[in-house]
Amino acid sequence: MKFFETIKCEDYEIFNLDFHKKRIANTVGLNINLEEYIYPPNAKLIKCKLIYDECGVTDVLYDVYVKKDVTSFQLVYDDNIKYNKKALLRDDLDALSEKRKKSDEIIIVKNNLITDTSIANIAIYLDEEWITPKVALLEGTTKARYVENNILKLKDITLEMLKNCTEFATLNAMIGFNIIEDFKIEGYKK
Repeated sequence: MKFFETIKCEDYEIFNLDFHKKRIANTVGLNINLEEYIYPPNAKLIKCKLIYDECGVTDVLYDVYVKKDVTSFQLVYDDNIKYNKKALLRDDLDALSEKRKKSDEIIIVKNNLITDTSIANIAIYLDEEWITPKVALLEGTTKARYVENNILKLKDITLEMLKNCTEFATLNAMIGFNIIEDFKIEGYKK
C-alpha cells in the first residue's frame, strides 16, 4: 500500500518536517530523513507530495499551491469510514465527497461525532476555547502541532456543539489554522 505526505514549501523553506516524519514513522515504522528527498523547485508556495510505502520514498511531486475558497460544508454520515493512515487510495473519502451537493466541502460525521473534512481536520470555537475532535479520521500534522502547543483542546464534538460554535476552522499542512469567517453547514439530521 502507498501513502503520502503533503508538505508545505515556500521561499525554499520546508515546513514542519518533524511532524511529517513522526506520522511516516507511525504509518510504516520507518524513520526517513525527508531533507534528503525534498528540494523545492522555486520560491513560490509549493505543495510537495511525498509518496512512500513500507520500503521508503517512492516519488516526490511538486505543484504550485493555490488555496481554494471553502466556506460551505455538507454533513455526511458514515459510521464505517476509516482513514487513519494517509493512503494514496482514497476511494471511500472520494465517494463521501460526491455527496456534498452544492457545498464546497464535506464534514464527516461518524457515530454521531464530528470528525474531519475530506482534506482537513477541523476546529470549532465554543465556550471561549478552540476545540478539535478527539477522534479524527486522520491525525493531521497541523492539528498535532496546535494540540502540542495547547492552542487546541481535544474533545468529542457533537452535532449540537457544531451548531452552537461561534467560529470554525480547517487545518492542514498547506493552509495552517484557517479560520473561516462566514461559514455555512448543511445537512443536520434531526
